[in-house]
Amino acid sequence: MSAPQSDPHGKIIGSGDFCYRVNMHWGQLDPTKVPVENCHDLAIDSQGRILMITDNVKNNIIIYSQSGELLEAWGTEFPGGHSLKVVNENGQDFLYVVDSGWLVNPKWDGVSTDDWDSPFNKVVAQSGFIAKLTIEGRLIYSIGHPQQIGVYTPDQPFRPTDIAIADNGDLYVTDGYGSDYVLQYDSQGRFIRSWGGHDNQDPNLNLSNTHGIRIDTRHAGEPHLIVSSRAEMALKLFTMQGQYIDTIATPGAYIGAPVIKGDYGFAPVCWSHVNGGTAVDSGFISILDKDNKVIVNLGGTQPEYIDGRLQPMCSTWDIFKHCHTVCIDKDDNLYVGQWRANQSYPIKLEKI
Repeated sequence: MSAPQSDPHGKIIGSGDFCYRVNMHWGQLDPTKVPVENCHDLAIDSQGRILMITDNVKNNIIIYSQSGELLEAWGTEFPGGHSLKVVNENGQDFLYVVDSGWLVNPKWDGVSTDDWDSPFNKVVAQSGFIAKLTIEGRLIYSIGHPQQIGVYTPDQPFRPTDIAIADNGDLYVTDGYGSDYVLQYDSQGRFIRSWGGHDNQDPNLNLSNTHGIRIDTRHAGEPHLIVSSRAEMALKLFTMQGQYIDTIATPGAYIGAPVIKGDYGFAPVCWSHVNGGTAVDSGFISILDKDNKVIVNLGGTQPEYIDGRLQPMCSTWDIFKHCHTVCIDKDDNLYVGQWRANQSYPIKLEKI
């Protein structure tokens, strides 16, 4: 097992129809002026601009041109900025921001990174929230702790991680660092229903570190939800009303929900499962076909199926650290944001 090479810039990765050139120089900025902590999520607006959310409160939102030039940087109100979606509503772009409640600790001891209960850990927890903003950053409304509407009890943590927005405006939120429910709201932020958690009689309904959610419209008929149950190394499929459909096992990969483009899904993997646990700097990108079969791993071992069962996957340790998000432009280039990657900016994978 080798350490990541210092600069894989220019390396060709992938196979078949999914080959990319690694561009490590895209989007590099002056960290003294426009710093990042983690590149938690990326999105593209109707103008083709690439927006990134980071949990550095000097500039929560960073906006790039597709050539990687800085256009804007703003926002201090999302210390746990974790997910960002752009939705065009009646010809106007809006932002949906998810703050997970994890924030960089001003009292960090400079050492502790995974001692979550320590008051001196680098990241400490508070309650999270969801906000809808104009594309310029003006607040329209926010959604807070579900205890406010009697859905959670006060002792249940709420630290949401991702959001998906349906065509009718309904919001689907994963509480992946909190109580592991999916919560559905209408377009005005009014609660509809929830499902998931840990204590269902049918274990298929349970979710664990449910980190991401997407709406899949690749099949005829009603769309359905793809929800990552990351700690289970699985994706779970549900109807838009929360009924369980199926589980897609992703052995060896702690995976986020795939971004859908055409017939394919592009899923960030934060860690590989090695020696019984999560391995440091072991992320990669899985590409799934229309039937959610993994066909390519970018920066990972190539998928192998034996008797219809996917065999354990793993990083090749030569490109990524911890892949947290993927977005795709009109030319099918990929942009990858990472967690715990030494405050690095996004990586561009240029389609060949």
